[in-house]
Amino acid sequence: MQRKFLIGAVGGAVAVTALFGVGTHALAGTQSTSRLDEYSTASVGGHKALAANIVEGRTRSKYHPLPWVGTKVDDIACPTGLKAVAGASVTCTGRRSDGEHVSIPVSVVKATSDSVTWKFQR
Repeated sequence: MQRKFLIGAVGGAVAVTALFGVGTHALAGTQSTSRLDEYSTASVGGHKALAANIVEGRTRSKYHPLPWVGTKVDDIACPTGLKAVAGASVTCTGRRSDGEHVSIPVSVVKATSDSVTWKFQR
C-alpha cells in the first residue's frame, strides 16, 4: 500500500512540476505578434512601423510576467516605432527597481502588410 502511495505522490509531483514549467515558458516568452492597424501603426523613415507606445506596453507586460522570471523593469521607453521590416531593430530603455538603467534590444522577426512579429532580449 505504501509503495502505491509513494508512486502516486512522485507521479503527482512530476506532473505539477511539468505543468509549472510549461506555464512559465508560455508566460515568459519574449516574442509577440502585433497587428498593424489604424491604432498601432506609425511611420519611421517613410516605412510602416509599430508605434513606440505599443512596443513599450507589450514589452512592459512580458518583461517580468512572473516573480521568478526576469528582473522587474519600470519606465520602459522606446525612442521610435519599430519598422515593419524583417531585421529592423530599436533599443528601448527601462529602469530596474534599484535605479539601474537597462537597455532592451527589440527586433523584427517577420513582417507582413498587416502584422509584425517581434522579440526583445531580457
